[in-house]
Amino acid sequence: MDNQDDSVKPSVSYPEFSKLDLRVAIIKTAEEIAGADKLLKLTLDVGTIESGGLGQRVVAAGIKAWYKVDELVDREVIYLANLEPRMLRGVESQGMVLAAETEAGAVLLAPSKTALAGSIIR
Repeated sequence: MDNQDDSVKPSVSYPEFSKLDLRVAIIKTAEEIAGADKLLKLTLDVGTIESGGLGQRVVAAGIKAWYKVDELVDREVIYLANLEPRMLRGVESQGMVLAAETEAGAVLLAPSKTALAGSIIR
């Protein structure tokens, strides 16, 4: 395939894919990060540890251009829990919320029906 689209990434094996820990999370707080043009600080509820969840996690998400902080609270999202932590503008980002890239900008991904915080995505 000589004309393969450069945006198509190479295949991964099922064992590689199964290493991803994808969960349902609920945004509990959203706030601006001082000096950040693109990032918002999100505090996520990823279920109680007693019920197999991960507790609260913080992520810095590059969605500021498309979402206001007041419209994010209590929203369900899909969360990549085991991404290596990274410092972004003074915030330790403990994973990533997933979003689709569209012509209109970023669209946060969410379950099509209500799911418990911490539910595992398979």
